[in-house]
Amino acid sequence: MSKVLGLMVLAAVLADCSGDEVRLKRQADRIHEKILSVDSHCDTPMDIMEENFNLGEKHKEGCVDLPRMKEGGLDAEFFAVFTQQGPRDDSTFTLVHERALKTIDAIKRNVTEYPDLAGMAYTPGDAYRLKKAGKIAAFIGIENGYPAGKDLSRIKEFYDLGARYMTLAHTRNNDICDSSTDPNGAENNGLSDFGRKVVQEMNRLGMMIDVSHISDKSFYDVLSLSRAPVIASHSSCRALCENARNLSDDMLLALKKNRGVIQICILSNYIKTPEPNPEMEAQLKALKGKFGDYNSLPDDKKKEMRAEFRTIQGKFEKLATVKDVVDHIDHVVQVAGIDYVGIGTDFDGGGGVEGCRSVADMKNITVELLRRGYRKAEIEKIWGGNIMRVLKEVDKLKG
Repeated sequence: MSKVLGLMVLAAVLADCSGDEVRLKRQADRIHEKILSVDSHCDTPMDIMEENFNLGEKHKEGCVDLPRMKEGGLDAEFFAVFTQQGPRDDSTFTLVHERALKTIDAIKRNVTEYPDLAGMAYTPGDAYRLKKAGKIAAFIGIENGYPAGKDLSRIKEFYDLGARYMTLAHTRNNDICDSSTDPNGAENNGLSDFGRKVVQEMNRLGMMIDVSHISDKSFYDVLSLSRAPVIASHSSCRALCENARNLSDDMLLALKKNRGVIQICILSNYIKTPEPNPEMEAQLKALKGKFGDYNSLPDDKKKEMRAEFRTIQGKFEKLATVKDVVDHIDHVVQVAGIDYVGIGTDFDGGGGVEGCRSVADMKNITVELLRRGYRKAEIEKIWGGNIMRVLKEVDKLKG
């Protein structure tokens, strides 16, 4: 083959590949126009709590705002009311509870300021109605049962204020159950006695139980007790990335039996086992030395620390890719089936991979699903159908 002919063949191949990408992107656009797409977890309320943050404005920093949700074809977001685990005494429980209530109020204020763009959602019907009206649906989730303290009535309070799931624990053990990552190991041997009452109360209310972050023993305790399906709002597959935060294949099969759903977290370290990164580790250590404990900082210092964290992350982190994310979706489909997987990004809590760093990039996941042969009906289940099915079933089984 002559050099000229070889270049002509290469150009033709590249043009054909480019044409395929254009077709896939157009197909993704058409699909997102018709389906309800849901992200089951973001930590943007940490930004919303700041006085000058405006959810209706397009931001250069961070991952989630209403304009970029429109741009990325994301129809519904579960905004997480996050509280980092701290001391477990009555005075601290009161402070953390008050913080959670203020965060819920801040989410609602930010959303209702833009009635033409978004609305609060409490049921699947609300989300589909808002989608039909061309608006974004804003759900609320509670990340960490810590602000409930030891008071069962607070679970109902959160539900009545609009929270439709609660993550039972975070990175440390609490009074409900053991965490998957507490350095001190198990404290409750899974669910505590109070935790069992919490599960029963959430079933009674019709509130989704979120098993992300909790220990394996806690996970199985929840599934043995819950009358309703549960969710893992932002977890991935342990078979592909060995991390205690992820679910094993046996756990995926147990979740299937429960009729629950795992929402794949796109935080890079839960998607792909991280390579050694001493530069980033040194920078993060210096950051912690500069600011101290994040949870004890005033709001202005929290904002400053998060901004510096994002700068370090952007400069030094070796990210997984959209293809790696879809590998996890593929794995769940192969192990448990298409009805038990969704997407929970953990945006603004560390989530983001190469090719999907904010809600503006969400369609890139759809493009990769199409590239692998997923049909529209399957993509619709992954992007929102499955978690809306669980929310509907949980509500139906309440009482």
